Amino acid sequence: MAKAPKSGEDILAHSVLTQNMPPLASQGSQIIINLALAMLFMGVVGVVTYIYFEQTPGLVFLVTAAVVGSYMALNIGANDVANNVGPAVGSGALTMGGALIIAATFEAAGAILAGGDVVSTISKGIVDPSMIATVDSFIWIMISALAAGALWINLATWVGAPVSTTHSIVGGVLGAGAAAAGLNVINWPTMGAIAASWVISPVLGGLIAATFLYFIKTKILYQEDKIAAARRWVPVMLAIMAAAFGVYLAIKGLKRVWKPELEMVALVGLVSAVMTYLLTRPVVHKASTGLENRKKSVHKLFTIPLIFAAALLSFAHGANDVANAVGPLAAVVAAVGEGGIAAKVAIPIWVMVLGAVGLSIGLLLFGPKLIKTVGQEITRLNPTRAFCVALSAAITVIAASWLGLPVSSTHIAVGGVFGVGFLREGLAHRKRQSMGLMIDMENPDDPKLSDKLRGKIAKRLKRRLVRRSHMLRIAGAWVITVPSSAAIAAGIYFIMAP
Repeated sequence: MAKAPKSGEDILAHSVLTQNMPPLASQGSQIIINLALAMLFMGVVGVVTYIYFEQTPGLVFLVTAAVVGSYMALNIGANDVANNVGPAVGSGALTMGGALIIAATFEAAGAILAGGDVVSTISKGIVDPSMIATVDSFIWIMISALAAGALWINLATWVGAPVSTTHSIVGGVLGAGAAAAGLNVINWPTMGAIAASWVISPVLGGLIAATFLYFIKTKILYQEDKIAAARRWVPVMLAIMAAAFGVYLAIKGLKRVWKPELEMVALVGLVSAVMTYLLTRPVVHKASTGLENRKKSVHKLFTIPLIFAAALLSFAHGANDVANAVGPLAAVVAAVGEGGIAAKVAIPIWVMVLGAVGLSIGLLLFGPKLIKTVGQEITRLNPTRAFCVALSAAITVIAASWLGLPVSSTHIAVGGVFGVGFLREGLAHRKRQSMGLMIDMENPDDPKLSDKLRGKIAKRLKRRLVRRSHMLRIAGAWVITVPSSAAIAAGIYFIMAP
């Protein structure tokens, strides 16, 4: 048994620490309440679907798919949304509560207002629909894929690993399709391209984020007059951000309501950049007036743009990824209603609303864990670094779309966090090495002082600014996402399908 504190100071310290630590009983009660609310949402979805489709043949399929689809939506909110707002929370630009409200609002708005009106029933051509024997087999493939993807994302959230929703669904379709019709049904070239994205997405996101951070450091933060440099370059960075998000929304986020030609997309980017530069230049000048000539002052100038970036990323994610997640549910609805298998189907508005509402509920109930992981636990972020991560996410998706590469928004955002972390680590290591050389040169006749300082520097050289345990856990989860969800889907199909 632990000894009770004796002195008055010890008693005070013990009391403060105890008050700042949430009781285990309280944590357990909150988890039970959140789980109960999630189960209530899934139950309501099942009941409403049953009432609405009561006279429809295939009612069991529809109710099952709707409940499983709501479970998937909850898990998307718990896991995938963290990538958009995590850096803003970790940098202090947004509180956890503010991030949850912004993400839930803009994710739902993106899904409902600009979500895809048509989705591939076989999740990007993973399997050949002509090789599926019956409509019932196809329906069970879709339900098994949804359930497997949701279960895998749920497990990843529990261990604190942000994973790709799209890859989880792809793995589910692959596994269930193979269980239903054999390995020959799988489109292996497409799978190869998706596997390549496991490497391409995080590396590209990390390189772009690190490049922008290095530019900001050399052009602003390392300058003698940081405020003057910020007035010159911050409007330029904001203009680049506006151009990137303008193009991003034009080609990805608003594709349901607007499909512009390439020339129009380029014009959107150019106009966004010019207007933003002209508008923000006097604003930045005014905001920087009276600020101290310090790095922290520069970081403040990126706070509001970072909040806008988090909102825009959430909107684009809701418009782009929720459709992929509820696609199998839409496929089941179409198969039951039409009695056949189509390569692409329209997404009913109620399916998109279900996805948007489920995503928001999952985010509010279970999202903080992954938001903390992405924003605080991988590496230390400030508004400048987080801004580079958000900018990298938009630019990488644009570049990948132009090149035709199937990348993951999750991998890109987390790769961007790793990129800025490793850049910091590399620059700090180089700085400490140069300090060691300077000490040797300045203290040639004082070996004791030199040895003492060299020892301290050697110890600091080993300091890592990116947590390797988190990196290995997340990378491991990425690598096994497709095979894991495939194995789960195959098992579910064998158990459930007649």
